[in-house]
Amino acid sequence: MSDATLHATHQNPDDFAVQIADQIESFLVAVTEVAKGDEPDSAVPFLLLEVSQLLLAGGRLGAHEDIVPDERYEPDPGPEADVDELRENLARMLEPIDVYSEVFDPYEPRKAPVPARISDDLADVIADLRHGMVHYRAGRTTEALWWWQFSYFSNWGSTASATLRALQSVVAHVRLNQPLAELDGLDIDQGMGDDTLEFEAGKVMAEEIAGPLGMRPVT
Repeated sequence: MSDATLHATHQNPDDFAVQIADQIESFLVAVTEVAKGDEPDSAVPFLLLEVSQLLLAGGRLGAHEDIVPDERYEPDPGPEADVDELRENLARMLEPIDVYSEVFDPYEPRKAPVPARISDDLADVIADLRHGMVHYRAGRTTEALWWWQFSYFSNWGSTASATLRALQSVVAHVRLNQPLAELDGLDIDQGMGDDTLEFEAGKVMAEEIAGPLGMRPVT
C-alpha cells in the first residue's frame, strides 16, 4: 500500500484502525520534519504537541481489548529503516536540554533515577511506529494494530511518556521564568547516586535556552 492509498477515500474515517494509523503517521511525518532542523526555534514546543497527540493514540490502544494477529508468526516486514540520522540531528538541535533524568518504573520502591536522552527516546519511538506502519501499508491492519498495542505496553508508551515529561518540564521552566538547575557534564553511561540526581550537561539557564528553543518566559 503506497502513501497515496494510506488514507484512501474508501476507508471509513471513523474506523479505529484508520484513526490510529492517522495519528501515528502524523507523528512520524512531524518528527521527521523537526529533525531536519529547518525551524529549530519552534522544535521543543512542537515536539511537546506531537508527543502529546501520539500518547492519545497510545492511550486508546492501551484501553482497547487485546488485539490478536491473524497469523501465529509475524510476517517479515523487511529491513528496519535506519533512525541514526534522525537521532543525531535531534541530538544536535536539542543539545542544551537533550539529557534528562527518569525513573524507569515508578512502582519499584527506592529506584534511583537514570539519565536518558530525548533524541534517543524519539528515535526509538519512531522505530517502533515505523515497524507497525510497514504492516499497515501492506494491508496487514490487524498485524499493525497488534504491533502498535504490544510495543506501546513494552516500549514506546513508557518512552514517549518520559519524553513528554521532559519536554513539558523544559517549557514550564521557561514560561514560568524558573531557571533550570545547573547542568554540568552528565554522561548517560555513568552511574547515578541513590540520594539525588544532579542535572549535569553544561551550564544552562532558562533565559539562555528560551531564545534558541523558541519559547518566551512569563514576564
